[in-house]
Parts: sequence; structure tokens; C-alpha cells
Amino acid sequence: MTAIAPEVPRGLVNPTYLKLDIRRVLRNRRTLVFTIVMPVVFYFAFGASQSDGDAKGYVMISFAVYGAMVAATSVGASVAVERASGWSRQLRLTPMRPATYVTSKVLSAASIALIPVVVELLLGAVTGATMRASAWVVGGLVAWIGSLVFASLGLAIGYLVPSENAMQVMGPVLALLALMGGLFVPLTLFGSTLQTVASFTPAYGVGVLAHWQVQHTGSFVGAVVNLVVWTGVFGAAAAWLFRRDTGRV
Repeated sequence: MTAIAPEVPRGLVNPTYLKLDIRRVLRNRRTLVFTIVMPVVFYFAFGASQSDGDAKGYVMISFAVYGAMVAATSVGASVAVERASGWSRQLRLTPMRPATYVTSKVLSAASIALIPVVVELLLGAVTGATMRASAWVVGGLVAWIGSLVFASLGLAIGYLVPSENAMQVMGPVLALLALMGGLFVPLTLFGSTLQTVASFTPAYGVGVLAHWQVQHTGSFVGAVVNLVVWTGVFGAAAAWLFRRDTGRV
């Protein structure tokens, strides 16, 4: 009697692979330190120590965005390690479709990026951050969903550089982007020229929109356009590099 092999899901989402990918990321202590511990340390250093509840809320949203963008980038960039270890090539030998692989990466990035957002909001709540209810909801959702633009950036970098260099390259780059996005210091402290330059950088859109219910800094329309454009740019780059990489096998 011939054994029948279990059918591999052919849908856009493979729950088994998605679960394995999330568990693999959560086992990486280095990723957890940079995505959860560091934003918490920054919040206690620059937010919880302030006496004004509104200021605490502003800093809380800033580091929720920063933690989420680092988490999303880390998950995307992990493809560099998978390529070096041969895991990506093994996956291509399975019936799993490339679109399923990319979708799983995005969903994995979304799942991991949600953790620092929730942690920062909980910390803000217990340390006295005060904002309108809409600011908590909108700020948290924008920090989470807006950070997914960096999942595409991480994927592009993961296909572009060797595994040992992916996050070493992205660490300083993300810190600089966070600074230019107004996550480390408010954009209002920048000079007019630097504010103009900052409005063209990738973290500007998600930073301005996440803070919008707390403080109106920058242009709302410009922030939306910024987020849409950079999502398209990073998504197109990741798709092109993915096709180039798969074409080599």
C-alpha cells in the first residue's frame, strides 16, 4: 500500500512555515535585544524620566515606531542568513510558491513589529504618559503598520549584501533614518533646511503620522506621500532583487 504524502498548502499563506519563521526570529536573542530591550531603555532614559505626561506620550510613540521599524527590518534582512545557509534554496525545491514565501516574510515582520509597539504603549501607560484616546490608538496602529515599509527595505538589503553584513549595515542606517524622521528629537528642533531634507527620508512619513494626534509637526499630506513612495520604492527593489536571486538557481 502506497503512503500518501500530506498535501502542501498552495495558498498565499502557509501557516506552518509562517509559524516556524516567527519562532525562529523569537529564538534570536540579538534581534529581541535590538527590537524590544533597546527601545525600552531609550524610553526610560528619555521619556519616563520627564515630568510632563504629554512629553512622555510623544517619546513613547517615537520609540514604538523605532522598535517596530528595527523589528520589521530585522525580519526582512534575515533572508541574507537563509541564503547563506542554503535554506532559501531548499525552500525553492518545495512546492511552496515564491509569493507565499514573500507574504510569509511580511506577515512574520508584522507579527514581530507588533511586540515593541505593545511593550512601549504598556510602559507609557504605567509610567504616566497622557494622550487622547485617539492618539493611543492611531499612534500605535501607524507605528505598527507604517513600519512594514522597512520589512521591504530589510528584504532588499538581505538579497543585496552578505549575511554577516546585513544588520551591521542596517543598524547605523536605521539610527540615522530615525533621527531624520524625528524619532530621536522633534523635527521642530531642526533648521528649515534640515527639515526639508528630512521630509524626503523614509522614516519621516511614519514618524509624522504616528505623532499627528499628539503634535502636528511637518506636513500631513507630505507624510502620506512619503510613506506611499518609499513603500513603493523598497517594495520594487525587494521584488527585483528577489527575482534576480531566484533566477540564479
